[in-house]
Amino acid sequence: MSSGGECRPGRAEGFGEHLLGALLDQAHELPPWLIGPLVAEAVTRAGGRAPAVLLQDYGQLALVPLPGRGLAGGEPVPIDGSPAGAAFLRGVPVEEPLADEVRVYLPLLDGGDEVGVLALTLDGVDDDDRRLLRRFACLVADLLVTKAGYTDRIFQARRLQPMSVAAEIQWSLLPPLSMTVPRVAVAGILEPAYQVAGDSFDYALNDEVLYVATIDAMGHGLDAATMATVAIGAYRHARRADIGLAEIYAFMDRAVAEQFGPDHFVTAQMMRLDTVTGHLQWVNAGHPQPLLIRDHVVVERLESATTLPVGFGGEQPVISERVLRHGDRVLCFTDGLVEEREPGGEQFGEEQLIDWVNRVERSQGAVRAVVRALSHVLKEKRGGRTSDDATLFLIEWR
Repeated sequence: MSSGGECRPGRAEGFGEHLLGALLDQAHELPPWLIGPLVAEAVTRAGGRAPAVLLQDYGQLALVPLPGRGLAGGEPVPIDGSPAGAAFLRGVPVEEPLADEVRVYLPLLDGGDEVGVLALTLDGVDDDDRRLLRRFACLVADLLVTKAGYTDRIFQARRLQPMSVAAEIQWSLLPPLSMTVPRVAVAGILEPAYQVAGDSFDYALNDEVLYVATIDAMGHGLDAATMATVAIGAYRHARRADIGLAEIYAFMDRAVAEQFGPDHFVTAQMMRLDTVTGHLQWVNAGHPQPLLIRDHVVVERLESATTLPVGFGGEQPVISERVLRHGDRVLCFTDGLVEEREPGGEQFGEEQLIDWVNRVERSQGAVRAVVRALSHVLKEKRGGRTSDDATLFLIEWR
């Protein structure tokens, strides 16, 4: 890599185009196990060394090295307090000056979701290098997302502990954990990451309208995971039919009732946000009331008429409405977050949740960082236990 204000021959735009073009030419039929060698070769050609692809673990506590020929291995890197973690949380490159070189950490972004971090070492970095590295990181992120559909190795690398079958099912259902586009940003997190069973969420941005659902299926283990699968499947089917929120609720209700009978239910919250006007609509089916956050402070609970949980055959639900202001955030959560007992035996409660939301909002920026920090601090304050699933989902109208 070049140093100072000049580019050495071969570091011009033409070199970058040639390098990225060669990667794209190989990517089409690239076997998944060759991602590592391909990245390593490209880094070497660009004058770098010691490349590492660091993937977020399911608990979002560490960045785990992806194995591969030519890639640097090592132990998982804590997200909190590390340069790699800073790049991951902020979604921007971080440069760590060393003795006679620079270690660069680049967020691997795909549609606003972050796969992990690409790390490499260079003699020096200039603006041409930064531009090439940013584009290279985008291509690597796309490769990882695309090839993950053909292999288990990427999923295995992200696991820091054994995962239950129920959690395996739930993770396979989830959309990307975050999305950031000009008008809206969303982020969600599930706890306990390796044992979750009945909680789930889903979203879709259809043209200018964002659709969101958070659910909590009764029970634990495989029974809850199976019920959540049916509920999310029914939600997606109804949503893709372009019907209203009341009709979506009715469709989900019938699907769960027909499959599991009258003694089983799923609490749910379905939302629809017009990302042009900020017009928010929602149906609450036995779920905790979402929180409205404005200027990094919880200003109110979004109270609404509730209908029966999905599966209980409730009447046509009332659709609640609110017009958001620019920058408003809406936090949805499941009851496992507030009903957990603290070490002293008291319920954690919604007031404590609101207090911690206010604290975390003041110390964090992007929705993904807020959700992650909030989930981890709440678990710590509940004594490190999660006897029931606890899910957070945050929406920001930008």
